[in-house]
Amino acid sequence: MHTIEPHFLWRNSYISEEDVRSPFHDRDYSEFEYSTAIYNHLIHPQWDEFGSPSLFLKVLFANYEYGYAIIELIGEWNDCLHNDIMFLKRDVADIFMESGISKFILVGENVLNFHYSDDCYYEEWFEELSEVDGWIALVNFTQHVMREFEAIHIDQYIITGGNLSQINWRTLTPEVFFKSVEHMVERRFLSM
Repeated sequence: MHTIEPHFLWRNSYISEEDVRSPFHDRDYSEFEYSTAIYNHLIHPQWDEFGSPSLFLKVLFANYEYGYAIIELIGEWNDCLHNDIMFLKRDVADIFMESGISKFILVGENVLNFHYSDDCYYEEWFEELSEVDGWIALVNFTQHVMREFEAIHIDQYIITGGNLSQINWRTLTPEVFFKSVEHMVERRFLSM
């Protein structure tokens, strides 16, 4: 796992530690010291801690004018033991929402497992975003993780599946990636 780096090709357009509105503003990173681990597996030092011992993230891009953030995740999403959604909502999403972000793209191809508890924080996040025409979209999560989300009906609060499960997003600019996801989300809303 230590060789998996957060996507870095957009760093010429956005760096979360340089964004004064980011929860990770002014963070310092080492390129060589591997001190953070998920269980007993070291991870690359560019991943950000946000309160969970098993789930880490990187804000790849935030656009305040258009109100969206793209966040890449790695590790085990464990609401049962660690209440990861609470930390993600309170310590990351809420801070961005205070600055006008209402659309969240969560990239989960490096999320290994999901362990659920209840849906309270998902429902709260969904309701707050609904008031400002916002949404949460999950992109490229593995099938077994998506089945766990669906098992407790969290997919009623987040947009999942379909073409969102197979976007070759690394080849796109952040703007094109967002527009692609936004188009898929709007089509879902129209079909409801």
